[in-house]
Amino acid sequence: MAEEKLPNWLKNRAHLSPDRPAIEFEGHTYSFLELHTLSEEMAGKLASIGLRAGDSCAVLLRNHINGVVVIHALLYLGVKIVMLNNKLTAKELAWQIEDSETSYLVSEGSFSEKLSEIGCILPDLHLHLMEELPDEGAAEILQEFYLEDTATIMYTSGTTGNPKGVIQTFGNHWWSAVGSMLNLGLHEGDSWYCAVPIFHISGLSILMKNVIYGMKVVLAERFDEREANLSIQENGVTIISVVTAMVNRMLQDLKGTSYPEAFRCMLLGGGPAPVHLLEVCKEKGIPVYQTYGMTETSSQIVTLAPEYSMAKIGSAGKPLFPSQLRIEKDGNICEPCAVGEIVVSGPNVTKGYFNRMDATLQAITDGWLYTGDLGYLDEEGFLYVLDRRSDLIISGGENVYPAEVENVLCKHPDIFEAGVTGIDDEKWGQVPLAFVVLHQGAEVNESELLAYCREYLAAYKIPRNVIFCQELPRNGASKLLRRELKKRMGEGQ
Repeated sequence: MAEEKLPNWLKNRAHLSPDRPAIEFEGHTYSFLELHTLSEEMAGKLASIGLRAGDSCAVLLRNHINGVVVIHALLYLGVKIVMLNNKLTAKELAWQIEDSETSYLVSEGSFSEKLSEIGCILPDLHLHLMEELPDEGAAEILQEFYLEDTATIMYTSGTTGNPKGVIQTFGNHWWSAVGSMLNLGLHEGDSWYCAVPIFHISGLSILMKNVIYGMKVVLAERFDEREANLSIQENGVTIISVVTAMVNRMLQDLKGTSYPEAFRCMLLGGGPAPVHLLEVCKEKGIPVYQTYGMTETSSQIVTLAPEYSMAKIGSAGKPLFPSQLRIEKDGNICEPCAVGEIVVSGPNVTKGYFNRMDATLQAITDGWLYTGDLGYLDEEGFLYVLDRRSDLIISGGENVYPAEVENVLCKHPDIFEAGVTGIDDEKWGQVPLAFVVLHQGAEVNESELLAYCREYLAAYKIPRNVIFCQELPRNGASKLLRRELKKRMGEGQ
């Protein structure tokens, strides 16, 4: 069978709908033809520094139109892109660059201090700033993308040990976009607000949908709840990708106002959402669709279909059309409502980890990815995600899911957000420990919060202590880092 291929996505989109709006950034709208022209010019510049098809190149970028152009330009050249998290330290970034076996890094002046440190650690690295690239150059542009070819390598956040480079093929990105559209639909006037980082799969997948769908994307360099709300209320945004922390801030800013009927989807990912938050959104008529996905699945792989968004509140939904899902425990497929490991399969699932055959063989069997996440399917096949297996607290032989405790704490009117982790205990093995951020001006003490928990939780689920913080630790994609919570014991920060 001949290898499957498709026409170069952006180039083809610029041919099909050249004048359609592609990217809006800082008040300026770029058409698909303009985006293609900029990307083609950038490809020539990158070729002039020696990049060729088959090479790999790391990128350290902001959410900026120039970052979007560089990504497309590298795809035009057939260069594998190593997406770097700009929130990481120079040492962490240098490790990923070295691990990915790339000798090129393209970035921008705003990261000059970090880049200088990386240069000291990796003196042989070809480091280039976008601002200092040659004025012009010629390049042979890929006319077609082979779906089996690697498009991007993206490092996991590394919950245990060193992070792993997830291989994402053109086929993975294509089927992720197609699966999402078959679930959410596509309207002619759709506009997707992207304030999640484009170095993360949540943001990059929006850029892929952008050129595959021919849909406008409103790109924000950083998330601001007022700007996000105004974009929905006044600028025609119909879809936004968010995590729980972003929704919290948007709800606070929204106050008594609401969203127009044209706004049809708040796509909520980044881990299980507190049911209380979903209920508040339901009361306000906000169309929240909870999703489940990961870097290894090229974004969402399970999403709650629109018609069930309220009836199955708290569920991540069913697998996207091209994908499959099952729950396993001890090698056996679980009955409905029995908790086990979430196992997924589909054309959007990675074929493995870069240069990590051991990790690949451990995670993937016969095309099925063992996610390390815990959950269950109800009698109708809807997925409920409980927690990361690595975050599970086992107290006196009983399983305590941090998200369940966080959900109870978040119902308290004085709490803005909460994080729970396990700490060692001589008697019980582990016990929960809670970290909370209060609403501005709120006053509540530890005793009151523990008493509140006793109303809703079994004794073994009640936190040993409550630590008050100014903020919770999160990664570049705003996901809660429970493993970092333990480091904060005694800091009170």
